[in-house]
Amino acid sequence: MILSDYDLESAIRTKRLIVRPFKKDAVRENGLDLRLADEIAVRNPKLGKDTVFDAMNPEHVKNEYIIRKGLGRMIVPSHDQVLLSTKEYISLPDNVMAFVELRSTWARHGLSMPPTIIDAGFAGTITLEVINNAPYAMLLKPGSRFAHIIFASTLNKVSQAYSGSYFNQRGIKLPKLLK
Repeated sequence: MILSDYDLESAIRTKRLIVRPFKKDAVRENGLDLRLADEIAVRNPKLGKDTVFDAMNPEHVKNEYIIRKGLGRMIVPSHDQVLLSTKEYISLPDNVMAFVELRSTWARHGLSMPPTIIDAGFAGTITLEVINNAPYAMLLKPGSRFAHIIFASTLNKVSQAYSGSYFNQRGIKLPKLLK
């Protein structure tokens, strides 16, 4: 069951769902709008078209991105992929999971974002993978409403709440090494 605005406001008020910082106008009919933080992870320019990237190689993974923090604006080059972070820290109870999607206005401008699933029990900011499909660079500003998160109640609480490597992340969390 997808949580409505009434369900979300109640869960936030009773602290079953934590959203910090929380702005009441972020609550939508069936989800919350999330804002951009002031950081971006861009691909390392040393990894060019001739690079064969190995997601199981620790050196490759360590050098894949360069994170820039404390920015007043962020630019996503045309046909490039970056990592961004939500300003909001969320903490889900063990009977709620969530789907994160790009707000449709940004998609209409040419951005795309693979669907992100947030497991029950997750806590942290959310790292967003964003691709600029437009033929021009896209300017993003911290604090802009950017993503939308839809919460769904599970039929039962999960037997093991999320405790993976992205638990309690703050800001952009780079990809982990594949094993």
